[in-house]
Amino acid sequence: GTLHDPDRELEAKDIRRQMPRFEPANYAKNLGLLADYRRIAAEAGCTPSQLALAWLLTKGDHILPLFGTRSSAHLDENAGAAAVTLDAGLVARLDALINQQTVAGPRYNAATQQEIDTEIFP
Repeated sequence: GTLHDPDRELEAKDIRRQMPRFEPANYAKNLGLLADYRRIAAEAGCTPSQLALAWLLTKGDHILPLFGTRSSAHLDENAGAAAVTLDAGLVARLDALINQQTVAGPRYNAATQQEIDTEIFP
């Protein structure tokens, strides 16, 4: 939620420049999901980053979110996701807000997707 203009803000070799979701038209549409997402985070009493991690933790014991960070403050924030409890209603709202039908653009470009056999979406 902190990246507003990928063309201006991402470094030349940033991998996200190759991801269709970061193309201008797709990114603009996906930013439209952010206000509702932030509202849900506020309702849950956590930051948007913590919400993303807590949401993943609701998906089953076989899911282990791995996150990167550049600062100890972000590490502490992300670790706080383990203390966030999401009720079924919030999880359902998140599932309805952000999913394969509502997010614009595929996760990977065509060449990269051919190399990945663990994430195949209809």
